[in-house]
Amino acid sequence: MKQTSGPARKPAEAVIKDIRRATRRQFSAEETIRIVLEGLRGEDSIAELCRREGIASSMYYGWSKKFLEAGKKRLAGDTARAATADEVKDLRRKAGALEEVVADLDRRHHLQRIQAQMPGLLGAIGRTGGAEDVGQLDRGGHRLSPALPPVYGTGRACRGGWSPAAPCGLRPWR
Repeated sequence: MKQTSGPARKPAEAVIKDIRRATRRQFSAEETIRIVLEGLRGEDSIAELCRREGIASSMYYGWSKKFLEAGKKRLAGDTARAATADEVKDLRRKAGALEEVVADLDRRHHLQRIQAQMPGLLGAIGRTGGAEDVGQLDRGGHRLSPALPPVYGTGRACRGGWSPAAPCGLRPWR
């Protein structure tokens, strides 16, 4: 029986195959399209084109099949297109408007919860009306009416002034 010391060695063909696999050329999309279009022109044979580019003919035919299927899908309208710059601006403007609406509704909901938890608060500070007239903002983002003073608890600072630190655990205005 033959004794071996150290790790077993691979046959030379396996080492060469591993090296070729690791150093295989990667073709970009532009190169692939260029090769397929050259083949479709028919100036040279496919075998000549594949030899010149260093690819297997099966690879060329696979690329050609994908290329033609993608073109068929695009012509049929099955693919989504990228938005234009004007469409992106319009969508961003609409998203900003929706964010403002959500923020306003959130603020109103929060004020209504405060009013429900502490019904005497608005009357105690001399206000009349509902939660809609408390803390409204003008176009510049400034409050039209004075901010609520810290009536209950110590009060917490927020963007526009003070909001009551309610003992019920309500969060301050956003």
